[in-house]
Amino acid sequence: MNVTPMPVSQVQVVLSDCSAHDAGLLFDTLCTCFSSDRCVGEEPHEADRDRPTVWTGTFDLLDDPAHPTGHPHEPHPVPLSGPVLADVQGSPLAVRHLREALEESFTVQEVGAIPGDQEVQVQLVLEGRAARTPFMSSSG
Repeated sequence: MNVTPMPVSQVQVVLSDCSAHDAGLLFDTLCTCFSSDRCVGEEPHEADRDRPTVWTGTFDLLDDPAHPTGHPHEPHPVPLSGPVLADVQGSPLAVRHLREALEESFTVQEVGAIPGDQEVQVQLVLEGRAARTPFMSSSG
């Protein structure tokens, strides 16, 4: 079997164990940072509510491994209705950059990894974060 490796700049993201709404929030967050085969605001749809659904997206993170090309954005916490399982696959550097982008808006925990020279696969659990309110002290 001949498997064609992904370009070094691309990362494939597969989301499962989540609602279509949460998948849309995650993909929208990544689309504000990186080029993708998905569009911001593209709402994922469940084909069959009686069967598990997964959503996939491919994100182009780097033109040159030494120079990330993410779009500048204002990091902000994104609330999710529950934990989301994300399988992320690509070059080690591209996967690291994607994870860093996710960490700006979500709580990210690595729960598994398959290392490789050219490609890695990492399984992440993503959880939403509520917006932080400024700390206000009262002087007495």
